[in-house]
Amino acid sequence: MRLSAMGDVAMTVPVIRAFAQQYPKVKITMVSRPFFQPFFDGIPNLTFFAFDEKVNHKGFLGLIRLYKELSALHIDAFVDLHNVLRSQIVRTYFRLSAKKVVAVDKGRAGKKALTRPEKKVFKPLTTMFERHCQVFEKLGFPLDLSNPIFPEKAVLSDEILKIIGNPNQKLIGIAPFAQYESKVYPLDLMQEVIAKVAANPEQTILLFGGGKKEAEILDSIAKPYKNVVNMAGKIKFTQELQLISNLDVMLSMDSGNAHIAAMLGVKVITLWGATHPYAGFSPFNQPIENALVADRNLFPKLPTSVYGNKKVAGYEEAMRTIVPAEVVAKL
Repeated sequence: MRLSAMGDVAMTVPVIRAFAQQYPKVKITMVSRPFFQPFFDGIPNLTFFAFDEKVNHKGFLGLIRLYKELSALHIDAFVDLHNVLRSQIVRTYFRLSAKKVVAVDKGRAGKKALTRPEKKVFKPLTTMFERHCQVFEKLGFPLDLSNPIFPEKAVLSDEILKIIGNPNQKLIGIAPFAQYESKVYPLDLMQEVIAKVAANPEQTILLFGGGKKEAEILDSIAKPYKNVVNMAGKIKFTQELQLISNLDVMLSMDSGNAHIAAMLGVKVITLWGATHPYAGFSPFNQPIENALVADRNLFPKLPTSVYGNKKVAGYEEAMRTIVPAEVVAKL
């Protein structure tokens, strides 16, 4: 069970895919929000169970109903990859019914030490992928993530090809937004990156985002260039996953797009502001040198939070220390 957020659910995919491949006789039921079902398409022996937050599984009584519906599937063990109040309630009922129950350890103490402004303990923490593996190991299923197998690139539909143009170009995805402002690379610097990359006519840049406001910004960014295409609002989510699987590289903030690309086996370059890959949320199977971070000599309190939801006075411009030339060179 893992209900949200998008990036966190995407981070479960490589581990669950490895589990399905290494233990092919075990049946998996993945409990998550219906929107995330396409993440798990193609994983053998996996059935997706849609969590209905608004009606069937709303509130405490809804969670009891969820437990009963899952119990009817005759499951042997419940794996809590979320470890929040909702999942804790469900797993408690399974424990009381004498089922095996395991839950992820989020390592909150280490994250607090990493992000506190004073007496900071600046060292890499256990990644979320390792934490997920530890959960399955407790259950008696050790996993090996050293040689991951990714799904094949999707065959792009005529609808997508009409939008992006020549699919034989180098396809570079750029997702310039994140949930919190402190994780977003300054727009003027991102426009510099795009201008330099777009100067090569053999490369097509695909811009990803969500919502009307982001789509409008991306439209204005793409307008001056023939080889820059705004994908926001143009295709369905399943089609977006298919397109991302065909990218040569994705440039993203510390956000869901990075984890989606990584779970599909795409190379990912990430830009980090208030947060840091040491917190354990670096995209799957990506080398640390693909994570470009703000200058900690100038901004020693970084990282200031795990999720980027804390504003620290004087740190608003921290990401400007990641210069566009460095980003372009990495691409």
